[in-house]
Amino acid sequence: MHLRRETHLGRYYQIGDVLARHGLGYFSTILGLERFVPFRRNNTAQPSRPEYVRMALEELGATFIKLGQLLSTRSDLVPPEYLKEFAKLQDQAPPVAANLILETLLEEFGRPIEEVFANFDTTPLAAASIGQTHLATLLDGTEVVVKVRRPNVVKQVEEDLEILQNLATTASRRWEFANRYDLAGLAQEFAQTLHSELDYLREGHNAERFAANFATEADIHIPKVFWETTTSRVLTMERILGIKVNDEAALDASQINRTALAERATKTILKMIFEDGFFHADLHPGNLFIEPSGRIGLIDFGMVGTVDEHTQEQLARMFVAVINQDSEQLVDLILELGVARQRVDRSQLQRDLAHLFSSYYDLALSEIAINKLLEDTLDIVRRHNLQMPSNLVLLLKMVVMTEGMGTQLSPDFRLIKVLEPYARRLVMHQYSPLVWARRLNQTSRDAARLGMELPRQLRRLIGEIERGELEVRMRPIYYEPIIGRLERLANRIVLSILVAAFIIGMAIVLSAYRLAGWEQWVGTFFTFGFILASLIGMYLAWTIFRSNSGKGK
Repeated sequence: MHLRRETHLGRYYQIGDVLARHGLGYFSTILGLERFVPFRRNNTAQPSRPEYVRMALEELGATFIKLGQLLSTRSDLVPPEYLKEFAKLQDQAPPVAANLILETLLEEFGRPIEEVFANFDTTPLAAASIGQTHLATLLDGTEVVVKVRRPNVVKQVEEDLEILQNLATTASRRWEFANRYDLAGLAQEFAQTLHSELDYLREGHNAERFAANFATEADIHIPKVFWETTTSRVLTMERILGIKVNDEAALDASQINRTALAERATKTILKMIFEDGFFHADLHPGNLFIEPSGRIGLIDFGMVGTVDEHTQEQLARMFVAVINQDSEQLVDLILELGVARQRVDRSQLQRDLAHLFSSYYDLALSEIAINKLLEDTLDIVRRHNLQMPSNLVLLLKMVVMTEGMGTQLSPDFRLIKVLEPYARRLVMHQYSPLVWARRLNQTSRDAARLGMELPRQLRRLIGEIERGELEVRMRPIYYEPIIGRLERLANRIVLSILVAAFIIGMAIVLSAYRLAGWEQWVGTFFTFGFILASLIGMYLAWTIFRSNSGKGK
């Protein structure tokens, strides 16, 4: 439900002020914020429009920073120059005062902090917009990291989410791009994602799911969740000690084989995507640690993605089509996975993909950078007004980040070499007898259910036809211009007939009164004719105006 703007007047004025100061008055008009924009000239300083948007998001705080970070994953919607700027958004915030953190812990645990932790460092390890982390030690001596949600952040986020939903609805009415890509739906989707990050219980359950998925993988370390000191506002997890995956000097000093590490990390991520269907959606270098034993430790499970079995299969086939440079197969898969909110020129889409693949024709597989190829493919998808499912775009973003991480660890690393056998194996698995037997079983049940329901549905349909209750509605959008021209032509024909009838009628009347005294009738007839001609002229002008107004809609 959308709240009235008056409910959050202060925040609306703040948003309008920030947009005005960053020279973004155009967006104020689109979002319906004109009356909230101060009377000032737009800033005409040096930064570009994408830089201004990024700075405005930073200034507006937690919700808008998270929005920018999410948009940085949507290569199918956002132009490259904006993606580059949104990728710079850092989720950092001033630390919360120690006394407020201790008050939160007391409220959540219901007992003094000394009875919960043997030691608690009030200086935060890191401070973000939603929460901040502290080092602590449990009573049994276990070293942990405690994440505490910032006071009142939920109230601010909820207000901002309601405002974003209202602004998206307004923009959809005023901006063709917003309507085409269902900006209101994207705002709702973003709200669901952010709500998940606010709930630390959900993040704890995400960590346990990853731990179960990697229970047999000795090279992967998922930290343990301590539920007795975990609530929706506080999350306590095992502390992971290690080297950040992008600290090359420390990795070399520890004699860790970076090429082998890149391959192991890549296979870990591919397992999440293609086997588990549940992947870490924020695997930047700060969330991966290499322990002294060489084990990979993962942290921060607030943002995750899921992919069902059907999408896994389609994605594997898409990668194989890209590797084989099969533009026709790739078009079929993109159209099946993408959301087309308007007509798509399939032939032109295939030509664009074929042209893209032609630039890779002479390259060996080991020379192809999958991140550049995927980014170019998503750029074509965006230009053809196709909107990919958000979880799929997030997944592809993870693939791009994976190759970037692998290349940083080892300049000779190529994700496509690791990905190809994995994708082909998954495609072959989809056609295995066991999978086909399972699908045949499901199809048989669906067919049996349809067979039992079909007679009842047919009887209902026939009954509606007999009672005259069946209505078939058609919207011939492609014929509307032709119909409009026919209507205007018909109006002109009718007017011509009326004018001709009037002229003939006048001639008949004048000939009938050509006897004595006919002069007294001439003035009357010409006055009547002038009035009738004026009415016809006004009617003609009104029909032309109405048709032109219809064109502009």
